[in-house]
This record gives sequence, structure tokens and C-alpha cells, in this order.
Amino acid sequence: MTNLTEGFGSMVFDERAMRRYLDPQAFARLKRATDTGTQMDPETADAVAAAMKAWAVEHGATHYAHWFQPHTGFTAEKHESFLVPERGGGAVLEFSGRELIRGEADGSSFPTGGLRATFEARGYTAWDPTSYAFIKDGVLCIPTAFCSYGGHALDKKTPLLRSMDALNQQARRFLRCFGQEVGSVYATVGLEQEYFLVDRDRYYRRKDLIYTGHTLLGARPPKGQELDDHYYGALKIRVADFMRELNEELWKLGIPAKTEHNEAAPAQHELAPVYDKCNIAVDHNQLTMEVMKKLAKRHGLTCLLHEKPFAGINGSGKHNNWGLSTDSGRNLLSPGKTPEENLCFLLLVCAVMQAVDDYQDLLRFSVSCAGNDNRLGGFEAPPAIVSMFLGEDLERALLAYVSGDSYDGRSREMLRLGAGAVLDIPRDNTDRNRTSPFAFTGNKFEFRSLGSSMSAADCNTVLNTIVAESLRQFSQRLEGASDLHSEAAALISETVRAHARILFSGNGYSAEWVEEARRRGLSNYASSAEAIPHLTDEKNVELFERHHVMSRRELESVRDVLLENYCKQIRIDAGVMSEMVRRDVLPAVLRFQRELAETIHAKQRIQSAPRIPCQAETALLEQIAKRSDQLYLRRIELDQTVDRVAAIQDVAKQALAFRQQVMEAMARVRESCDALEDLVSKEAWPYPSYGNLLYRV
Repeated sequence: MTNLTEGFGSMVFDERAMRRYLDPQAFARLKRATDTGTQMDPETADAVAAAMKAWAVEHGATHYAHWFQPHTGFTAEKHESFLVPERGGGAVLEFSGRELIRGEADGSSFPTGGLRATFEARGYTAWDPTSYAFIKDGVLCIPTAFCSYGGHALDKKTPLLRSMDALNQQARRFLRCFGQEVGSVYATVGLEQEYFLVDRDRYYRRKDLIYTGHTLLGARPPKGQELDDHYYGALKIRVADFMRELNEELWKLGIPAKTEHNEAAPAQHELAPVYDKCNIAVDHNQLTMEVMKKLAKRHGLTCLLHEKPFAGINGSGKHNNWGLSTDSGRNLLSPGKTPEENLCFLLLVCAVMQAVDDYQDLLRFSVSCAGNDNRLGGFEAPPAIVSMFLGEDLERALLAYVSGDSYDGRSREMLRLGAGAVLDIPRDNTDRNRTSPFAFTGNKFEFRSLGSSMSAADCNTVLNTIVAESLRQFSQRLEGASDLHSEAAALISETVRAHARILFSGNGYSAEWVEEARRRGLSNYASSAEAIPHLTDEKNVELFERHHVMSRRELESVRDVLLENYCKQIRIDAGVMSEMVRRDVLPAVLRFQRELAETIHAKQRIQSAPRIPCQAETALLEQIAKRSDQLYLRRIELDQTVDRVAAIQDVAKQALAFRQQVMEAMARVRESCDALEDLVSKEAWPYPSYGNLLYRV
């Protein structure tokens, strides 16, 4: 890309393209519909479809597809050609408003949690005009929602869009209490995407990476990330080339990739875009993950997005930076310059505090998957206990309302390094807490618990909805206040008193915090199997139905889909591990034992005095023989455990059993296998080692 600014968004049907290909009246009608959330008339839809087709064909597209996000966590698309044959020969290019607005997809072949039976096949995709269409691999991709024949959401986008509507409605209502009339309020999201890059040839020699995306076996290398030398280090040539092309491809798609660097673990990296409107940011992140995996292949690499590809080093997250903005671009989570603005800001912070405390279970649910269970609680990933970090300055400001003391805040200090020409720099009012799941970072909240492979739709649907509920309650109270300032101050004081238990500034990894959280009454769902069933607790059903985000039936569907996926993921992991041990590891170990035995036998046959010593071979053979027998028995135990757990009919009980029984059996198999890897020669071991995967890029 030679011209960065002109190339940005060149594959997106954005407002620049719309103005060029649509007549002014049609463009005005389209903007009015998208800005106000009203229905679009058929005439405008036909005009937009014709403009999209002309633009797409001019840019090399031959097909179009409704691009949607089913409960698989990935994206889906069915390609349809623009080409339509004419009678008597020849063909024309057609694309109508009806084809733009509505598509049909199989409503029972995607995960539905029982919403659709196999024989009930019809499902619909519906255009989301608030997210721009784009061209990918010669196909015009149209972002859509996905629903059943009966109108139930079968995807992650529909609840997200509904939650944005709920947040907009309640936030505008809240601002009106302060005399502020705005066109709209929306959540902004910036998603920091962590990932690993490994050599593709070595990747193809690891069954566990191919089938599951993470290593199930592997002894720790002599060097991990102890020296902290990879973080922000100079990029390796292949990685730099990959990142360069990745940026160019993302920029063409209108994705504002901004920051790139090496992460803390060897072979780990991060990409962060500029924040965007919530649904667009989620769409962009899904595209980013897809482009990452595709481009890695071109560079002889494989991109691993699993939350814990390697034991003993950092896992990968997707930090969800969540903010609130008005249609004029004002950040509502930036402290104001006047007392009234600060009062509004502090109440918004309190609304988030109340939401996080009241709905800890939903936030934990929203980051639930088998991979993330392996990541949370260490190596810079936050713990499973949900808590909130505000920073010293903001926390003291809120506590002042409780105590009745005045607090004007600290003036921003300058940091003087005392190094000659190095300039003094402003110091932030508070430090950061990397162990906090939910932290205020100056003008937004950073939810650090989301896993790297996961869709960001679920956690933002939850965030939007729970904050909308807090704002609804706050607005009800403020609307009837005779003295707004006194009522707002009292509301801040009461909220802080009621929800201060959720605030924590210390070490989230400590055993003391686990005990302290229990005393405070905070929930601690150590695994997704424990968290997911709480989605359909009565208070949560009432919340989602009150704001028209999801119905009880839709919530039950999502719960069952996630529990079923959780069981399937662990069962696949266990099956792959068993096959690796049975077909590769044990045969390789037995061959190596035979070599040792033959070496010992050959030495003993040599007639010499004194005899040639065989202590090393004998001791090694004894250790390997004991470990291989142990591995053989533990592998059988794993298979039996999987069969027993798979027979459990209740999916919630089955998920707990997979977590508690199957994963424990897998840990025992791994312990034996990794011990053998340390004993057997490199040439005899059937798989590339951790060292070869992490340091050979």
C-alpha cells in the first residue's frame, strides 16, 4: 500500500463510496434510517443494492454473501453470484434490495440449543445497515443478523444490537436528568488482540495443535519468559513481514490497526486497533482473527488464537476497552471541567460499579469457554473472581461522598527523571493493576478477562445491558428529585456504600484475596462449567427481558449451546491426547527402551576386565520403563473416564464432570508424558518440543 490514507477503507462500502455511487436523495434516506434506527423503504433498499453491486463489481467482486456470526464463535457466509443467465443466451448482473435486506440460511445446522430441530431448517439473515459492507477474497460481504423462522436470535450480533438500543435509551434518559439532550449514546470498544505465531511446518507435526489449537503435551523448555526479554523486543524478520502485510490488509477493510508489539511470552504478539462503535468493533475483531490466520500461512507461519497454547507461560487474552460516547463524539467517561459535569461523570462510574457488582455472574459467564479456564488466574490474566479497580484518585473521590469530606483531587504531577535533556513528563493520577478483571483506565473501563479466541459480542452484550439497568434505576430516582444535586450526591454515597465490596486494588493472584472475596460475598466461579448455568438465573432472565435483549427461550438456548460446546471441546482434547499417547508417544518410547536395552546387552557381551560400566543406560531404562507403564495405565484411565462422563445425560452435570474428572485425568497423563519427554532423546521423541515451537520462528 503506497498511499496509506487513500488505501484505508478501499475495500469498504463506507460513506465515501456511498456518496459516490448513490444519488443524494437515496444517501440522505439511508443516513436517516441508520442514524435514527428506523425501517428503510423498498425504494431506498433497491438504490443501495444497485450502488453496492456497481461498487463491488468495479472492485473485482463476483459474488455477494450475508456475513453473520452464529453461536460457533466464528463467522459464516454463503456466496451467491451476481451473474444471472438470460433466456436465449448471455447473462446480466443482478442484486436487488430484497436480496440485500434478507437472506436465507439453514436454521438447524448451526448451534441452536434446541431452538430449531433438524427438520425445522429455515433461518433468516437480516442486513445490519449500521455496519459497512466490505469485499473479502472477491466477495461482497454484507454484515447481517441471523434469526430463526420464529424470530429467535440464533447469533451473537442480534442480542448485541438490542443491548446497544437499551443502553442508548437509558443513557439518554439519564443525561436528560442533567438537562443534556443528545441524539444518541453508544458504547465504544477497543479490542487488544493477543496471539502466538509458530512455524507452520512444526505446527503440522503436532496433532494437538492441528485438532485443538493448543498443546496437550509438552515438557517446559529450559528457558521460558523468565528474563522478560521478549516483551516489546525487536521484531523478528518473519514476524515483521507478517505484521506489515496484516496492517495493510486490515487498513483496506477499514480496520484501524494502530499498535503492534511482542508480548511477554516468546512467540506471542499483540495488535490493538483504535476504538470504534461497539458492533463495528466486534465485526472488525472477527475479521482481524480471520485475516491473521489466513496471512500467517503466506509467511510460513501459523497463528494460534487459543487462550493457552503453551503451559507455563502467558496465555492470550483480548482486552475489551469499553467506553461511552455521544453522537457528537463526547466521551462520557472523561472527568468534566465543571462540578456539574463531574457529578454526572461520578454517577456514571457508580452506575458501572453497581452493574459489575450486581451482575458478577453474567460478566464471568460472558468470558466462559474451556480454553479461557486454562488462562484465568495467572501469568498476567485476571482471576476468575470479578472485581473492579478504580485507581486511588477516583476511589477517594467517591469515598468522600460517603464520609462527607471534601476532595478536589490531586493536581497532575510531573515526573522528573533528572537526566539532563530528558523532559519532565506528566504522571497519571493512578497506577495500573494488571491483575484486575475490570479496571478504570482514565476515560474507559478495561475488561481483561475475555479470551483471545472468543467473540467479543457476548461480553459487550452483557456490559451494555447491565449498565443500561443501572442507568434505568438512577434515572427513575433523579427524575423525581426536587434538588438534583443533593439527590445525585446522596445516590453516589448510597451506591458506594452498597457496592464498595466490588472494589479491590491489591494482588488478585494472592490466596488472601480469595479468602477476602469470600468474606465480601463475591462469587468465585473457577470454571466455565460453574459459571454458564447462571445465565438463566431468574434475576438475569428478568434483566434481559426487561430491556428486550434476549428472551428466556433465547437465554436457555445460549446456555445450552455453551455447555454443549464446553463438553465437546474437552472431549476432543481428551481424545486427541489419548491418540497421541497410544499411536505416537508410547511406540516411540518403547523403541527408545529397546535401543537402551540393546546397548546394555552389547556392552555386557564384550569380554574385558573390568567390565564396561552400564550404570547410565540401566538407570535411564529403569526410569523410562516405570514412567511408560504409568503412562499406559493413565491413558486407559482417561479413556474410561471420558466414556463414563459422556454417558451423563444432564449437560450441566456433564460439563462439571468433564472439568473435574476428565481434565484431572488428562493432567495425570500429561505429567507422565512430559516426564518421559525429559528422559527420551530428542531424535526419538515424535513431536517438536516447546523450545522448537517457541524459539524457531
